[in-house]
Amino acid sequence: MTTYSVAVIGTGPDPANPTVQGFAMGYRHAEAFEADDRCEVVGCADVAPENAAAFAEEFDLPDGAVYRDYETMLRELDPDVASVAVPPAIHRDVVVGCAHSGVPDAIHCEKPMATTLPDAKAMVRECRSSGVQLTFNRQRRFGRPFTEAKRLVDEGKIGSLRRVEIGWGDFYDLGAHTVDLAGMFNGDRSAEWVLAALDYRTEDRRFGSHQENQMWAQWRYDNGVYGVLSSGEGSDFCDAAFLLRGTGGTVRIDADDGPMLELERDGEREAVNVDGEGLHRTGSETDRFGSSFQDRSAAEVIDGLEEDREPITSGRIGLNTAEILFAGYESVRRHGRVDLPADIEGNPLEAMVESGALSPAPANDG
Repeated sequence: MTTYSVAVIGTGPDPANPTVQGFAMGYRHAEAFEADDRCEVVGCADVAPENAAAFAEEFDLPDGAVYRDYETMLRELDPDVASVAVPPAIHRDVVVGCAHSGVPDAIHCEKPMATTLPDAKAMVRECRSSGVQLTFNRQRRFGRPFTEAKRLVDEGKIGSLRRVEIGWGDFYDLGAHTVDLAGMFNGDRSAEWVLAALDYRTEDRRFGSHQENQMWAQWRYDNGVYGVLSSGEGSDFCDAAFLLRGTGGTVRIDADDGPMLELERDGEREAVNVDGEGLHRTGSETDRFGSSFQDRSAAEVIDGLEEDREPITSGRIGLNTAEILFAGYESVRRHGRVDLPADIEGNPLEAMVESGALSPAPANDG
């Protein structure tokens, strides 16, 4: 059996204390790849030496496999896969640097893709031109509530899909999962336009980036299916994490008054078996931090390499979500609908905060 060597870039701090400043996803990536008997974690790099040392101890790496800079690690260890878990603001620099190094065959990066749409596009473009497989850790695509929901849609159990409603999480951070899943339910199609509004009255930073308090966004895919997201105080808009509405029924995921997955047709509601899996993880006591979803995501990276096919977590597919997220913020900045594809400079939400157009009060006030 082929063994793929994996090097982790950005170990993060203590994984036992995850915060919105850092979830130590490098540990989750490493655990996932090590769970696959085709893989071996061979090295790590982190700009904080103490973080890299703690990671190396956890995964029993020798001293010579611990680095401060990833470029030296790639050159000396020559890994097959570079697993990138640095903050989103430097995803582009590290991913493009890995692609240009000529070393890894695959780059697996943590989500969100980037803090700007141009950066997200650059990563996909440069990896494609370098012949490097690029994936992002959109691990919820492998959870049974979502795979079973997609099966129901694909089999026509609700007729033709007309609308995906999201009432879970936020727009940018968790939205990198939820909007991605909406796209998955609709065959990973591109959006035609996005129209949005937001409220940002109390400062909230996630991994260094501003995150609005409440969001309303609507978009239409190129096949006429609509997506709608309502977050914050409006998250009870659809009474579920997801509602997939079709011409002949509705799929409910984590409804307020129902099981994890439910099919509704002709006024009858039927629970659908998902083997105890939830929005974040399986029901197993050994599944820490959604590790089983992470394992499946890492396996898809290796399957893509071995089968010479595009993984369902590819960067190209991820751009569909990135365009919706940044177009949503751009719609707020423009006070109008954004037609896609669009040239969106910088990060519209950050720019509105910097300009004073949005003035959130510090979180510890009052």
